[in-house]
Amino acid sequence: MSSFHLSGLDHVQLAIPVGAEETARTFYVGRLGLVEVDKPEALAGRGGCWFEGPGIKLHLGVEDPFAPARKAHPALVVDDLEAAQVALDGGEISALPGLRRFYIADPFGNRIEVLAYI
Repeated sequence: MSSFHLSGLDHVQLAIPVGAEETARTFYVGRLGLVEVDKPEALAGRGGCWFEGPGIKLHLGVEDPFAPARKAHPALVVDDLEAAQVALDGGEISALPGLRRFYIADPFGNRIEVLAYI
């Protein structure tokens, strides 16, 4: 048995290609409504960008060579799944016990689940 207990999840990180920060900002701020936050000075020179929203911390790090996350993904909770589906050109809505969801891809091909609890 461990002498410690996990208490939460601080953030999720996805990879982006070298030089893709402006494209990331357009999507994560412009389409998803997150807010960009400054990276710590010690990490700023590595490229990438960090975003936050209610209960969300999403870090984008530069990876070279780049490969999108096609299976692993963050799942973002919304208050109106149908409105999000239209706004984000989302895929087909499916259901699991207690929630409904669809998937989208960011501009780099990273998979993102969008869900609402029912």
